[in-house]
Amino acid sequence: MAYIDYYKILGVDKSATQDDIKKAYRKLARKLHPDLNPDDKEAERQFKELNEANEVLSNPENRAKYDKYGEHWKHGEEYEKAQQQQRQYQQQNNYNGGYSGADFGEGEDFSDFFQSMFGGAGGFGKSSRGSASGKFKGQDVQAELTLNLRDAAKTHPQTFEINGKKVRITIPAGVYDGQQIKLKGHGNPGFNGGPQGDLYITFNIPVDPDFERIGDDLKTKVTIDLYTAVLGGDVKVHTLDGSVSLKVKPGTQNGMTVRLKGKGFPVYKKDGHHGDLFVTYEVKLPVNLTDKQKELFEQLKNS
Repeated sequence: MAYIDYYKILGVDKSATQDDIKKAYRKLARKLHPDLNPDDKEAERQFKELNEANEVLSNPENRAKYDKYGEHWKHGEEYEKAQQQQRQYQQQNNYNGGYSGADFGEGEDFSDFFQSMFGGAGGFGKSSRGSASGKFKGQDVQAELTLNLRDAAKTHPQTFEINGKKVRITIPAGVYDGQQIKLKGHGNPGFNGGPQGDLYITFNIPVDPDFERIGDDLKTKVTIDLYTAVLGGDVKVHTLDGSVSLKVKPGTQNGMTVRLKGKGFPVYKKDGHHGDLFVTYEVKLPVNLTDKQKELFEQLKNS
């Protein structure tokens, strides 16, 4: 596997915080998203590399393995387990050496181990007494699932394919951007009869054009004309599950905000609980007034 500099792909240095990585990913994801670059193979390739880099560096555990093992980070756990197994074997049998593969001493070049174990060049764990019997858990798999805000607001099934197998999950209403769930035993196959790894799914919820989500609350804007702002009236407000008629009080000011209780986002794994919807009024001033209308405004001004 060729070395890919995930930090370079995201445009951050190795000292970047998790928040720095998240911000860098979101910025580039918007720029390279296939919907914004149709039929652009280079943008598609870069978008795939970007997702791969984010899946590794956004997970602190995987990031630590990547920093230590580079392109072999996926097998870092096997290497560490092999180190431990060798030490135990040597202690129990008072045996120094004997592995025909890698010597797991301090400062060892990891590539020798990975080549012997995964590259087909010689067997790992063989000694004068035969094959090692260590069973290793399979590598965990990282996946990203993109949902729009409205899909994230409802419980629904989702089916996708991992390692040639279809996986069906039920996504609870209320998941949030960046949230990660674990599906035990849905990762890569184990080694030497070991258990399968796990599948980690991270949810990506892009910015919605109509609503801003803050925790379980939502914010939106609605435009009203000057006459409604002055005299009061009704205005239709869109919510996640339809629309409601809202009473506008006379004398409503531009930028005034009202709260619609229970019309916000569903609370994660709490059926029937919702946040609130905050509606901000934007007063639109009339344009292209007739002389008569201007005269009426002059009268109001001087009254």
